[in-house]
Order: sequence, then C-alpha cells, then structure tokens
Amino acid sequence: MREHISRRGVLAGLALTGGTVLWSSRLSPTASAVPVDSATSGASGVTLHVGLGIADSTGEPLGAGMDGYAVAEQTTAGILQRLFSRAVVYADPSTGDRVCMVTVDTPLMFQSVFLEVVRRLQAQFGDLYRVDNVILQATHTHVGPGGRSGHAMVDLVSMGFRPVTFEAQVTGIVRSIERAHATVAPADLTLTATELADVGVNRSHLAFERNPTEDKDANPDGVDHTSVTLHISRDGTPVGLVNWYSVHGTAFGPETHHISGDNKGYAAWSVERDSGVDHRSLDDAPFVAVFAQGTPGDISPNTGLVPHSGPGGTDEKASARILGERQASATMNTGGTRVDGSGVTGRAQWVDMHRVQVDGKWTPDGKPGATGPAVLGSAFAASSQEDGGGLDFDIGLNEGERGGSPWVHQLNQIAPIPDDVRAVHEPKDMLLPMGYVDGLIQQRHIFSVWRIGGLVVASLGFEPTTTSGRRIRQTVASALGVPEELVVVQGYSCGYGHYITTPEEYLQQDYEGGATAFGRLTLPAVQQTFDGLSRALASGDAVETGAPAGDLTGVIPNSPTALAPPDVALPGQAFGDVLSGGGDVPRGQTASVRFCGANPNNDVRLEDGYLLVTDSSGAVVADDSSWSTLLTFERSLTGVTTTVDWDTTDATPGDYVVHLRGDARDALGTVTSFEGIAPVRVV
Repeated sequence: MREHISRRGVLAGLALTGGTVLWSSRLSPTASAVPVDSATSGASGVTLHVGLGIADSTGEPLGAGMDGYAVAEQTTAGILQRLFSRAVVYADPSTGDRVCMVTVDTPLMFQSVFLEVVRRLQAQFGDLYRVDNVILQATHTHVGPGGRSGHAMVDLVSMGFRPVTFEAQVTGIVRSIERAHATVAPADLTLTATELADVGVNRSHLAFERNPTEDKDANPDGVDHTSVTLHISRDGTPVGLVNWYSVHGTAFGPETHHISGDNKGYAAWSVERDSGVDHRSLDDAPFVAVFAQGTPGDISPNTGLVPHSGPGGTDEKASARILGERQASATMNTGGTRVDGSGVTGRAQWVDMHRVQVDGKWTPDGKPGATGPAVLGSAFAASSQEDGGGLDFDIGLNEGERGGSPWVHQLNQIAPIPDDVRAVHEPKDMLLPMGYVDGLIQQRHIFSVWRIGGLVVASLGFEPTTTSGRRIRQTVASALGVPEELVVVQGYSCGYGHYITTPEEYLQQDYEGGATAFGRLTLPAVQQTFDGLSRALASGDAVETGAPAGDLTGVIPNSPTALAPPDVALPGQAFGDVLSGGGDVPRGQTASVRFCGANPNNDVRLEDGYLLVTDSSGAVVADDSSWSTLLTFERSLTGVTTTVDWDTTDATPGDYVVHLRGDARDALGTVTSFEGIAPVRVV
C-alpha cells in the first residue's frame, strides 16, 4: 500500500513558501528530482485567482459499449469506481482573462460533449466561458461507457448514441465548472517536477528507435519520466493540485466490464480521500486532485509488453492501484527554485487537419508538404498488441513490427488511389478512408496555448507519442522564449483525432503510425500550428479562433441497446430483496450480497450512488467509489440481479449493513426508488 505521508503537512509547507512558481528538488520514495535552473517567464507581481470544482460524471453502468479498445463485446456491467470531472479556473484579476481546464475520467473527449458544455455555460454565464478558453481533457481510461461522440466511427462500438451517458457526462462537467467558478479567489501556485520511475514502458520501441539521436538521448528508454505538479493553496491551506504524467489508461484490459478511472482515477480519488473529500458530497470539497494526461501515445502500463502484465501481474486491479499510488507519490515533493511569472492569457484556433500546407521548415527533408483526408491503416485495426483490443487478428492485421498486413498492402498497390493521397500517407497500408465520408471522423480540431503565470499549457485533441510531445513542447518553448521545463503538453482535449507520431516513427507503421490519420506530416503540421499560436501569444497579436466543422450532436441515431423493457422483479421477489449473502464474513474476505435489482440506467444516481456500506453507528465506510467495493449488474429475461461485493480487509470487526439503492421503471414509465439492506458481521 501507498506510504501514508501527511499530505496536508507537506502541502502546507509548499504554501508557506509564498512563491508563484517553484521547481522541486526534494525526493519522494519512488522519485528523484529534476535539476532546473532559475528562470524568468514574464512579469511578476500579479496574484492569480483560482477556483476548483469536482462532480460525478458516471454514465450508464449496464449495457453501454466501452470506448478505447474498440471491442464490441466490451459493454458495461457494473462499477468498480465512479467517474468524476475535475475543473480548475485560472483568472487574471488585472485583465479579467481566464481559462477553464477540466480533466474528466473518461476514455476520450469528443467535440459533441465539448460544444454542449460550452453551450450550457454560455446560457448561464454569457461569453465568460467560450470555445477558446474552455479546455476539456480525457484521462483516457479504457473502462468507461461510450456513445458520446457524434462522429459515427467511434459510436459504432456502442452501436449508436447513448443519450443517458452523454447527459450524465455533460451534467457532471458543467457542475464541476460551476463549482470551480463559485470558488475563484486569490491563490498561491507552486510547480514541482519529479523523475518518476516504473510507471509505463514504451510499447513501440522499434518505431522510437527510428528517431534522431537527439530525441533518443533525451529519453533513452522511450519514456518521458517527468511528472509535473501544480500545487494550489489559499491562505496557507492546500486546496488542490494538477499533475501531468504520460501513461495509458490500459491497466484494465478489454475483458473488463466494470467502470473505473484506471490508474489516474485511482490516483485522484486516493489523494482526495486522504485530503478529507467525501465523494458523495462534493459541493464544498476541501481538495481537488487532477491527474491529467500528457502525451502517452506509445506508453503502456503493461510493463511485460503483453496485455495483463502491469506491476500487479495478472491482477489488473492491483496494477491500476500500484500505478496510481506511484503517480500520487510524485506529487509529494516540495522546495525548489523560484520562477517568476504572472497573468492568464492564451490563443486558440480551429484547424482543418485534412488540408494543412506544411512549410519545409517543419518537415524532415526541408521540403514543403501537406496533410490529407483521414485514412486509418491496417496497423490501427490491429490495435496495440501490447495492450489488447482491436479487430480479430485471424484476418491478418498486424503492427509493422509483427510483419504488417501483406494482403492490405497488395490491395493498396492495385487500388485506384490518387498519387497525392499516396504521397501523404505512404508507407501506410490504407484500410479505412474515414475522411472521405462526411461525419465519420473529426477532421477540424481546436489547438490552444495558454500561459498561467509562469506555466505554459499546450492542448490538442490527439494522442501524441513521447517524442512527438517533446517536439511540440520544444516548438512552443522556442516560440515563446521560455524554458522547455515550463511547458506541458496535454492531449485528448476538446475532440479526438487519433494519434500523432513523428515522421520517422510513422515509417514503422506500428499501431500509433497506422492511427496517425492525417499522414506522415501530421506532427510537422501540428508544430507549425503551435508555433503560430505561441508567437501570437508572445507578441500579443490576435488570432482568429474559427469554428468547428459543424455540430453532429444528435445526428447519430440512438443505440438500440439503450432501449430497455419495463422492470419486472424476479419471480417471487420485490425490488431490493436479498437473494443471497450477508451474515458472518471473516475479516479479509469479501462479503458478497445478491439483490433483486432493476435497470440501473433508469437513474445513474450522480453524486448519490447505488451502494453504501454503513457501520453500527450508521456512518458510511464504503460506497460506489471505494476501491473496496464492486457493483455488478446482470440482466436476464426475468429481470436484473445486482451483486455488491465488499472487500473487508481494512474493516474493523463488527456489525455492518450493505445497502443497495435503485430505481425501477414500470410499463407506464413511472420510476420508483427502492432500497435493499443486508446485515454483515465482520469477524
């Protein structure tokens, strides 16, 4: 288990330093410090205002296709841990400028969700929050419900749009922003950097090895081990943190059907729990812990480079916990060198990624080039064979390092593909020409660069590899004239455009190259975009933000699997009746109780939940979000059986009650709440 250090004591020490931005030099048990020279980035003297908020955003826990692995059989069947949206608003009191950055426990972030959130914010706050100053990012867990995209390709996995899950996520995001908005006040910010070992490995090393020596020397094992944490305190009291570290949310494989935030979800929940947060009462949460993504395109938590090979071995839950603990431990560092900075200002722009003319300054050979309409390769369909998922390998789809897909290559040779399209995508074995059918895939994306005091955050809706992220960071730092150490790059933001490899990595055509949808020069096009935005930010020049290529929300038909018959109790039972379980359980074993349940999608019970475990005094000791509980729904022709599993390892011997709360819908559409209870004695 994670070593318990007094988080409030450590962060209080940070607050008392009174700095705006600091780099850490203290070591944690699993990390080593990054030496960083003192540097100045902008004028000093303005105290930034910050607000934080958290809200439940869990979608349908039964029957919803899960995003991430593209495995149709992977549908939700319960909850290991609820999903949350965590928002931070940074405001400059001297100018009124602000940016709202939100990190959501979800597989992917989509334009449909982004636009709907902004629409609701503007209905409430006017133009205070807009597409150019709201950034929604996904943590990239692969065990969250889908059906939210609005673009047909992604929603195919869930057989269409899932309005209940979409509404739950939008509601949770908006609620977290409302809470952050309500708490905007003066704050002290400190920045620490830590070298974090044993959290992810490069899963496409042959592709990485194609990069120039300079890139490989920067990250010899293909992993950026730097964990960056922004600590936020108010009046000497820690109120939150934002951490950036690059690792995939694939500790749980495509066979998993229970919702959770994977390793980053565990890290955030555990830090908040240790800081006194009750995840069923979030209006006044005393602390918000954001564990954001960086650029983990080629970084897997499966250290054995095969599915189910994380640090917990075949115990995927243990792997997610261990990885979460290690990321959480990296946020405990204090001390450092002052880096002055002030203000909140940024630039954002929508870019048609399928038709960018790329200047030779950014290309490997120095010659002008271009991107093209989105085409996904056979290596994409094979998926990352280190993490699992993708289409059936028996039809001969493989990553480049496993021989590629010869039959697709032969088809490409005889197919009437225009020469300019071949030039853009070579040597990709082109399998899925998604960009040629309107509405299948997002091709116009928003990019943004924001300066928050001395910190710079660059956001984009892609999955960059480690070296792609490094080059983007270098591009932004050079254009702004700031040290690279003060720039973080976060993917999965405001939309989804698949992967970004370096042009050199692209040649390997491993999964990441096959999923680089806009061709070999995708990264140079992105660097060119960020260079323009950063130079405009540095000079104060305005940038035309532009607009999305249309809002497809509601255009995709609803998933037929979202339809459900009226609830009928199991024969001879009433909703909430105990079918089995309860009674005496030896401490350290799992108490398992089966109830007569109903369709949980009738009400996803945001910030309330389906289960509670209470002690003899009535105090809640566990709920849906606790790592010690597992909630499973099983539908049959005769009804729904709900099982609550509670691991009693950390329980004190004594009397407890397991509660199930649900909602049954009759043939007239009337929804009635019910509760079942089962006494448990831990002995």
